[in-house]
Amino acid sequence: MVFLSVRVDKDLNAIKGGGACHLREKVIAEAASTFIVVADYRKNSEFLGTNWAPGVPVEVVPFAYAKVLRDLQTLGSTNAALRMAVKKAGPVVTDNGNFVIDAPFGRQDFLDPASVLTKIKLLTGVVEVGLFCNIVKAAYFGNADGSVTIKKVDGTVEELVPSTS
Repeated sequence: MVFLSVRVDKDLNAIKGGGACHLREKVIAEAASTFIVVADYRKNSEFLGTNWAPGVPVEVVPFAYAKVLRDLQTLGSTNAALRMAVKKAGPVVTDNGNFVIDAPFGRQDFLDPASVLTKIKLLTGVVEVGLFCNIVKAAYFGNADGSVTIKKVDGTVEELVPSTS
């Protein structure tokens, strides 16, 4: 399975969810025998949260969004906010009829993104979280010069340079 448009850290943890399909994306990713992500070089970072200002996308049941917002603020996401729609009134609604909260956390929190994922998932009202920890096997980054950087789960990094023929 390949996902596009993610933010990936040095350990191949990823943030995905700008399109508000967290639950479905996570089900597909976990069902895949191999999970690979593809992104451009701007989404390759040492730590999550350093080049994605909105933060961690969190899918929540509508009834619980106010409580989950407070809980996320208690966990350290002081600027957590309900994602509002752009071309319609009201919040963004996921494919499953839920709301999305964008929860930015600091760099210190992202030293252990799996811990952030676990803490958020334990909040009552949370359906799914746009953090993909310990499931990405490889990440392919298209670079501005046309080359491709491949980062693998075993820590190896490979550079593919376009042929000039």
